[in-house]
Amino acid sequence: MRVIVLLGAPGAGKGTQAAVLAPRLNLLHLATGDMFRAAAAAGTRIGLEAKAYMDRGELVPDHITVRMLLDRLTASDATHGVILDGFPRTPAQARALDVALDERRSGVEEAILIDVPAEELVRRLSGRRLCRAAGHIYNEVTNPPHVPGECDIDGSELYQRADDQLETVKARLDQQIPELLDVCAHYEAQGKLRTVDGMRPIEEVTEELVAALSQPSESRA
Repeated sequence: MRVIVLLGAPGAGKGTQAAVLAPRLNLLHLATGDMFRAAAAAGTRIGLEAKAYMDRGELVPDHITVRMLLDRLTASDATHGVILDGFPRTPAQARALDVALDERRSGVEEAILIDVPAEELVRRLSGRRLCRAAGHIYNEVTNPPHVPGECDIDGSELYQRADDQLETVKARLDQQIPELLDVCAHYEAQGKLRTVDGMRPIEEVTEELVAALSQPSESRA
């Protein structure tokens, strides 16, 4: 199984890039946040466990995150490989992923950090808005709708999630960035870490990632 890890703080653009890369590379895009929300909406036991933490604005604990992700990797649509978006978030998760993949005679092929300064992350995250009908994502700064407060696609109301409010954003970054740096160190020690500048235009970042990940693994060794 081919496994690519996209690293970055919230707002760095992991989801945007993974959504483009996955079809180009014939890989499944797995975002833990989306998985949690889908499981919570379906009322599964693990989904409700995760929802309790998210509703309080807290991070979902490692043992819940790991259980859900590893179970998802066994599904048939993950056979060709995956791009992981939002996982691993902690060194403990990175180690758990290594062990699980080793049992499948696989491993993380490459970990790519999309690097964006903290002040830009705050600006991006606090400007994010979602449509109520289908969750289409906008940003008041970088990707505003044509009509303020209204989804371009379905016309539904746009709203700000509680965890995108300014003080919550700052608290999340203060909590998550140190662990992100530890995860980066984990993959750097394995010789698997690559860093790209997330302040460049989205299309430029995409093309650099596609070019790098389209090369045979031995060419990047």
